[in-house]
Amino acid sequence: MRRIFSRLAAGLILAGLALPLAAPASAATLRWANDGDVNSMDPYSRNETFLLTFLQNIYEPLVRRDKDLKIEPSLATEWTQTAPDVWRFKLRQGVKFSDGTPFTADDVIMSYHRARQPSSNMNSYFVTVADLVKVDDYTVEFHTKGPDPILPQELTNWGIMSKAWCEKNNATIPADLGKVTEENYATRNAMGTGPFMLKERVPDVRTVLVANPNWWDKPVGNVTEAVFTRIANPATRVAALLSGEIDFVYTVPPQDVDRIATTPGTKILKTPELRTIFLGFDQSRDELLESSVKGKNPFKDARVREAFYRAIDEKTIVAKVMRGQAQETALMVGPGINGFDTALNERVPYDPEKSKKLLADAGYPDGFETGMDCPNDRYVNDEAICQAVVTMLAKVGIKVNLLAQTRLKFFGKIGSPNYASDFYMLGWTPSTYDTHNMLASLVATRTPAAGLGDNNDGGISNAQIDGDIKQIQVETDPKKRQALISDALGIIKNQFLYIPLHQQVVVWAARSNVNVVQMADNYFPLRFVTVK
Repeated sequence: MRRIFSRLAAGLILAGLALPLAAPASAATLRWANDGDVNSMDPYSRNETFLLTFLQNIYEPLVRRDKDLKIEPSLATEWTQTAPDVWRFKLRQGVKFSDGTPFTADDVIMSYHRARQPSSNMNSYFVTVADLVKVDDYTVEFHTKGPDPILPQELTNWGIMSKAWCEKNNATIPADLGKVTEENYATRNAMGTGPFMLKERVPDVRTVLVANPNWWDKPVGNVTEAVFTRIANPATRVAALLSGEIDFVYTVPPQDVDRIATTPGTKILKTPELRTIFLGFDQSRDELLESSVKGKNPFKDARVREAFYRAIDEKTIVAKVMRGQAQETALMVGPGINGFDTALNERVPYDPEKSKKLLADAGYPDGFETGMDCPNDRYVNDEAICQAVVTMLAKVGIKVNLLAQTRLKFFGKIGSPNYASDFYMLGWTPSTYDTHNMLASLVATRTPAAGLGDNNDGGISNAQIDGDIKQIQVETDPKKRQALISDALGIIKNQFLYIPLHQQVVVWAARSNVNVVQMADNYFPLRFVTVK
């Protein structure tokens, strides 16, 4: 089984840029900013990169990724496959939550059941898991539905919570972020085993973390306080960096990259990202919610989806909107993700005239009107990309009414349980760095009890792909597994179930005295940061 992991790991292109880390110096404060807030302190509230990377400073998984994106021990010290359908994890002894409560198997069991709740956004991490069993206080076993050769890689974003803390504070069930007003104690408070503790939380304004003096591991960096501030306006965010008011910017406007790079005292960090930015359609409702078409859903017709695809000039988006800080793609996964198929990665040509013909053939010679949802504080130039798409579609007769909102409102509308969008933009990085994660989350028929299709916001349902997904998750032969993955990717492409756009480049900015490790998954662990 180790050989299987080695082959999977070898398939990853880990293009992260590791800046030299000095030996930890004296204690330091890091002041950093992003365009959007983390939205919740609950690690199960949303399966979204910024929330997950922020909260992994507080909550730790059984296994984590190092600076080269390889898995390594965290709250588990070792793991073995004792049977084809059983993974046994030995837990780290002597670990305590930051309130002094000892960490044991009971916390892992509670966290598993909490993550499987309907209000959790982490169900997709346990698609293959039939049960989690406590063997003793420091041993647990995952019983899977058939072989799962990559289960440890599927657990790297699952932060373990304290059973005693959740029970004491009536937070054993996550609040549903799909219901924007719903909260519980874990929404604004946090208590984990990780390198940092929550000191202050003012939603949409400021969140302060301080070092956990009793953390079981040793930080590489020297940050003892991290002050995060939401600065939504790009110009204001950049100005704060250039003036020295903040030390690090997580989301950098492409138009300001050169300015930051040439300003004394600041620097730009870049690396290719594993995330794919794409467009999705509502393919489940019989009538769209925000369309001029009544009595039917035009997006159920593959000709309409193809017409949208051919009307979008992705080369122009990369060149003009992204200023070259992206790589166009034809697939829902990019290079560096296990299962990526170079032979399939050729985009269908931009062809607005053929787009018009396809619309006419589908019964829409004059086009139609539809809504579109887009975040304005989540991805690089997200709203600008959507505005470009709106303009391009207008040229073939499609009137798009764009609604761009903060990530909190955006995800609350388009995601579970509402799924209330005709047409939307989204981004996805497979947390396992394996294509199965994307397929199970974004393409599998929604099956909440099985953890499938949680982020299938358009309601795609394809029996052939569903069959491929079931086989992929248990197939241990690499060639057979790749054939199944390529079959599913080919169906998505040929039926235009999604419109992949590009893999964006991870661009961070920092003061010259700040050293970080930049990774291709866009995670930002504070334990690696040194402020000189």
